[in-house]
Amino acid sequence: MGIDHHGRTQRLDWADVTLREWDCTVLWSDPADPEQGIVLDRSAFYPGGGGQPPDHGVLIWQGVQTRIVGTRKGDDLYLLPAPGDPVPPAGATVTGAIDDERRSSLMRTHSGLHVLCGTVFRDFNVLVTGSNMEPGEARMDFNLPEIPPGFKQSLEDAVNAEIAADRKIVVRMLSREEADATPDLVRTQFKAPPELPQVRVVDIVGLDVQADGGTHVASTAQIGRVTVTKVESKGRQNRRVRIRLT
Repeated sequence: MGIDHHGRTQRLDWADVTLREWDCTVLWSDPADPEQGIVLDRSAFYPGGGGQPPDHGVLIWQGVQTRIVGTRKGDDLYLLPAPGDPVPPAGATVTGAIDDERRSSLMRTHSGLHVLCGTVFRDFNVLVTGSNMEPGEARMDFNLPEIPPGFKQSLEDAVNAEIAADRKIVVRMLSREEADATPDLVRTQFKAPPELPQVRVVDIVGLDVQADGGTHVASTAQIGRVTVTKVESKGRQNRRVRIRLT
């Protein structure tokens, strides 16, 4: 399949991050074993990855609602129904709908992490050693042995200045050759761009360009203000920065 597919499922979330409802067909399911998941021909559910949790939402079919609460990794994109919910059979026509509040918050949070990463990389030239996010809050770890006085507040001010600059956030594809020739495309220590014919990158214009498969807002102003809630030491050279959307 092409780069716009996960197994047999067309990735609508990559084509349009604003899409919240669509019609599709069930390609595979096992109503007798719901934990195996549901495979759709077209899906806007972000399946999770890169620190971003999977979307939640519903499938609606024949007057029945199935809540989707996660995904299962595999060759196909398997959507996991909530325990006890009915499972649509293969061949059923269903309407998918994303939990908009959760997705929108995760998009803002993920873009906020990229602004944080770009700001720290620009000002300190250090790499990321780990990250995690939930709707509205996140943390990022940096290989930063020393931090200057007032680091927490100065970092918060610098991040919010970049957010207020209303920088465009552009998603584009690079060829393998372009990705290999682009310096600092992966800001995570010990990782390289994924071995694919094309690499999806998220470009915060003028600040940060990274290989990334997640969902993002269209400009930094849409993130809203960020608070740096805590800076922690995690080992001799690692600093954990926690942020929250306000």
